[in-house]
Amino acid sequence: MEKEQTIISYFFTEKKVKEAKQALACVGLEDVHIRKVSRFGITNDRTQDNPISRAETLTGLTLFSANTSKEENASTRVLLGADPSVSGISTSGNQMPGPVFSLTAFVSEERVDEAVGILKQKGGQV
Repeated sequence: MEKEQTIISYFFTEKKVKEAKQALACVGLEDVHIRKVSRFGITNDRTQDNPISRAETLTGLTLFSANTSKEENASTRVLLGADPSVSGISTSGNQMPGPVFSLTAFVSEERVDEAVGILKQKGGQV
């Protein structure tokens, strides 16, 4: 069985991370996953949490935090509620410092250098 390595890189913009994923796909490296980094460790979901779909919480409306149940994630919900953007006082830019998107690629050992080169060329931090 062929050995694989995992490459994790970080990007500041969604455009750059998508360009990197496309560049990897163009050379046949398709086992690539993009994820937005959240300071709360949750997944945001704009389609489930909106006023029309009856979001149950204020954080659901403002931070699109679909996966914070009332019972299981009480501490997460407190942190989300403490976010400056929930109060309406915040202007903008309350993102985490540093790269916002991570790209994880699974590649064979002999193609690691090629993949790392592509990621760096596209502006990724590997």
